[in-house]
Amino acid sequence: MKKILVLHTGGTIAMSADEAGNVTPGAENPLDNYQSSFGADIELETEDVFNVPSPHITPARMLQLKQRIDKAAHEGVDGVVVTHGTDTLEETAYFLDLTLPNELPVVITGAMRSANEIGSDGLHNLETAIQTASTPDAAEKGVLVVMNDEIHSARYVTKTHTTNVATFRTPTFGPIGLVANKGVVFFESLLRSTVCPIQSVTDNVFLIKAYAGMGPELFDAIAQPTTHGVVIEALGAGNLPPATLPAVQKLLDMQIPVVLVSRCFNGIAQDVYAYEGGGVQLKQMGVIFCQGLNGQKARIKLLVGVSAGMSTDELARFVATANS
Repeated sequence: MKKILVLHTGGTIAMSADEAGNVTPGAENPLDNYQSSFGADIELETEDVFNVPSPHITPARMLQLKQRIDKAAHEGVDGVVVTHGTDTLEETAYFLDLTLPNELPVVITGAMRSANEIGSDGLHNLETAIQTASTPDAAEKGVLVVMNDEIHSARYVTKTHTTNVATFRTPTFGPIGLVANKGVVFFESLLRSTVCPIQSVTDNVFLIKAYAGMGPELFDAIAQPTTHGVVIEALGAGNLPPATLPAVQKLLDMQIPVVLVSRCFNGIAQDVYAYEGGGVQLKQMGVIFCQGLNGQKARIKLLVGVSAGMSTDELARFVATANS
């Protein structure tokens, strides 16, 4: 028999519509009444860590969840399932992937339809997540996201649609496994990244998206002694409008780490172009190019690295590639 700890944090999977048709958290989590269909094969232990919509999730709450899973690893648990709202699910998943030792399977799931909607996907996603967490093959694959019968790595998965049940996708690479009628099937594994067992999280790590005609104003606004880092979703392969350059240089002169990713859905940021504001110039200025992550994931990685107290060189190496 496998023992699986299910940690509820809230989100649509734990919500129902009120009399006006508005989806909202209730006083009680409906998942607390879930009756397992796995019989004697899987023993479930459930716990409400918190019950909040995912826009209310903060790095401090991510750390709280990480600490609870750390504790579970020494309680005879064979796997952990986390239910979570989908808006920030990918960020919590990647935070846990970066900070948890690879000791037991950790699977995160959610729902796009509340419990009372026709075609609600919450219970199905919960059961497939439990099934995945109890599978021996799920070990040593990092934190996984299981939605809509697909298994994704926390490192690359992202929410791609506001309401579709097939919203979670992994651009370029695709899912690493599937939950089928006859069980869980994995097709590939990812290289493990450096684990940072942090005990606290820093604040004021910002994410800014570049756009045509962008000026220095947003960068000037965060050029403060309290700023601990900034991630820029740059244009194309990794370029910025020329008017932003003096403000970016000011951040670098203040020893604030500046990390660059592409705002494109696919591909990686590279120092390709040598014109003013191009990636070549930005790399020479000291901007860190992060390859393979989107903006929100790069921000989580930068936040974790800063929270771990990494030196300038260590931080640059840690953030530069997704497999560091």
